[in-house]
Parts: sequence; structure tokens; C-alpha cells
Amino acid sequence: MPLSINTYETAMSNNLTKRDIVIKIFTEKGYPQKHIRESVQMTLDAISEALLSGRDVELRNFGVFQVQVRKSRVGRNPNRPETDVIIPKRAVIKFKAGKELKAKLKSYDVEKPAQ
Repeated sequence: MPLSINTYETAMSNNLTKRDIVIKIFTEKGYPQKHIRESVQMTLDAISEALLSGRDVELRNFGVFQVQVRKSRVGRNPNRPETDVIIPKRAVIKFKAGKELKAKLKSYDVEKPAQ
């Protein structure tokens, strides 16, 4: 379902979605949305496959995604602090921002509430 060029601004929410990315590329480049949607999905699939196969994903000037294994640990149930809860080890994805993104974050207004 193609959107008009002015729809990008109204489609934005607090979170950036795949749809927002498709609309932004469509607005700026005018490529068919179907092709953009397929390209974005293929990119995300490639990133997922790499991470699931144990590879790091390095996107120059943006950052690095890595799978890390968190050790199992003992947690506490706040409703029953006397009861220990075993939290099993698990895989998590870690993101480390690249130099260019870090530089841009230096000008981020931390006092301004997130929109």
C-alpha cells in the first residue's frame, strides 16, 4: 500500500519501525515500496542469521552487534525475598556504538524528553 510523500512525518511514532524505514527511503529516493520492504527485510534477515551462527555484525560508522552469553545467577523474588530464584544462563545481543554514532550522540540533548 503506497503512501504519499507527506505521510512519512505522520507515520512516525516514538519507535522507529521497519515501516518507518521503508517510508523514509521511499520519500527520499522514490523507489517502489515493495522493493524497499524486501531489501530492508533481507538486510535484517542477514543480520539475524549472522548473529545466530555466532558471527559478529559490524556496520562501519554505526556499530557492532555481538551475541554474549550471560552466566546463570541467583535472583530474588521481591514478593518473597527469602526464596532464591535461579536465573539460567542465556544468550543476549550486545550493541557497541561506532565512532561516528558516538560522535553524534555527544550532541544529544539529554534534558529533552524522548519523543
